[in-house]
Amino acid sequence: MNTNKTVPAALIGSFDISAAGHGKGFLGDINGDGIMEVVFVQADGDIDDRYVPHTVTCVTAYDLLGKLLWQAGKPVEKPGHFGADFPAQIYDFDNDGKLEVLCVMDGKFCVLDGATGKEKAKYPLPDPEAHDCIIIANLTGKEHAGEIILKNRYFDMWAMDHDFNVMWKHHGNIGHFPYAFDINGDGFDEVMAGYDMLDHNGNILWSCKDLEDHADCLWVGDVNGDGKYEIAVGGSVTCLYSADGKELWRYDGSIESQHVALGRFIEGAPGLQLAGLDRIQRGDGYKGQWDGKDGLFLVDSEGKEVLKEDRKTKGWLTIADTLSNWNGDGKDHILAYRRGGGVNPGLYNDRLEPVTEFPVNFEGEEYVLHADLFGRGKEDVIVYTRTEAYIFSGEAADVKTLIENNKGKGALPQPKRLYSQTLYPGGCVYIK
Repeated sequence: MNTNKTVPAALIGSFDISAAGHGKGFLGDINGDGIMEVVFVQADGDIDDRYVPHTVTCVTAYDLLGKLLWQAGKPVEKPGHFGADFPAQIYDFDNDGKLEVLCVMDGKFCVLDGATGKEKAKYPLPDPEAHDCIIIANLTGKEHAGEIILKNRYFDMWAMDHDFNVMWKHHGNIGHFPYAFDINGDGFDEVMAGYDMLDHNGNILWSCKDLEDHADCLWVGDVNGDGKYEIAVGGSVTCLYSADGKELWRYDGSIESQHVALGRFIEGAPGLQLAGLDRIQRGDGYKGQWDGKDGLFLVDSEGKEVLKEDRKTKGWLTIADTLSNWNGDGKDHILAYRRGGGVNPGLYNDRLEPVTEFPVNFEGEEYVLHADLFGRGKEDVIVYTRTEAYIFSGEAADVKTLIENNKGKGALPQPKRLYSQTLYPGGCVYIK
């Protein structure tokens, strides 16, 4: 029973994005003006993206007032569905202090100038299907991460140096979005490639045991509070591994752990908690079966179940993520969207009750971006549909005023979460 009052977020702006042709959203301060811009990436259609990776057909950039800044490529009438990642990221690839848009278009890895959309560089792919997603990693121990990992669905991945020479190839059960992170502090990123932990040379350090299917999402954080990083794996079950490959616990109280998210969701509780999304009854959009149902769950730092959502509505495509510092409150919330069944996107507390909602509902076709959009030190939210983007904040504000207030303060940083954007949210809760 929801005893907590749900507060609608303040809608502070909206704009038409129909010219982007129904693309997936990415965030970054692409022109260095101190305000985030939103880049919509449209992908190819007429493929079964359960098995075939997408390529990019069009990239469109907007500012937060809705001005179309540039467009690379031409939108197609029947773009690809959001059933898999799109091969794109926003990152300072050439380390010149300015962001580029990285994407796979026309069979090439393309580097586009973030401010103008003009092509800066183009590289051949290591394999015709090496474009399921783009992972940026530091495999050479330099100060700036400059290597690229590409993969297919779901078994091969290639590590490329900055000049796009193949450094190594790995074959295995690599899941959706491998996560690169220096988990042992040696100055090089290790790569959690699905159920295999690789060193920066592509050698297997250890592997998860007795796990079925594949890894849907991966998180890194000091879950048990011992001062060391652990790896949370969401897939057939949810489990936690130490940095050296010891399984610390396994939660098998879900049917299918489609998404997990780490955070400090329970005030005063030790370590981190893990929120997850359980596919209770899977539907099949390819067969027109939309009667599935999912639900959130929450486990503590020891893997013990705290609570399960008693969901009464249909809807099986929810995405769960962690949103930190909403409205500057310093707290972590569980963000859940694409819920279907008449349920709006929203922020949930440790009782799995919605405490903030974003009243944009297109029955599972609304998507969410979140970041410090205006350099205020707190996160805002963008909910977008096929044709419209809506900007929400924790309190009433004026977008024009917010933009004016941050002009001249320098470019906003691009945190790792924003250059590791994926349909299967993962990430890191850094040790403080």
